[in-house]
Amino acid sequence: MTPEQERWAEALAIERMYGTEAAAWVANRIRALSVAGERAGVVRFQQIAMRLHQLRRGDLPT
Repeated sequence: MTPEQERWAEALAIERMYGTEAAAWVANRIRALSVAGERAGVVRFQQIAMRLHQLRRGDLPT
């Protein structure tokens, strides 16, 4: 599985687990990782947030 596929899988899993609260959950995770100085985690969850946004728009990969 490529990193791109992993981010989509993570976004889908978070969407299923948190539903309408998924974006807020990811934002909180980004904030916590930022405070902790976990730059790689911040980047990862920013990528997941982008995928969640695309899911909500119906802009899925082909």
